Amino acid sequence: MPGAFDQIEIGHVVSLGVTVVDAQALSAFVQAFSPGWDPEGGAPDAMVFAMWSRLDADATAAWPQTKRVGVDALRWVRNPPAGELLRGRMTVMGKDPVGDNKGIIIAQHDLLDEAGRLVFSCLTRSVYAR
Repeated sequence: MPGAFDQIEIGHVVSLGVTVVDAQALSAFVQAFSPGWDPEGGAPDAMVFAMWSRLDADATAAWPQTKRVGVDALRWVRNPPAGELLRGRMTVMGKDPVGDNKGIIIAQHDLLDEAGRLVFSCLTRSVYAR
């Protein structure tokens, strides 16, 4: 990712990395947070969100992002099974400077499965340093 708000371009696509739906993590998550969910049905929506959130946090740790102000338009398309490899990506959809020191970036985030099918998507609004 570029070093500051002004270097980020609309349409820029950034990899958020990859993760695997771990069978043990799936079992533990279901037991702790989704009692009654059958793990054979894949990762529950809340776990898919948590997996995206972790990829996003790891990928953006060194970016000039100073605050996430919104996560909207959440969409779950499928529940990936244990062992499935998921790939995260972020596409910059818009940007708006806010004064001399910061700006807002609007981005689409997607989690895709091994076949490139959409698993989860959302829109974010984040404050970036200028």
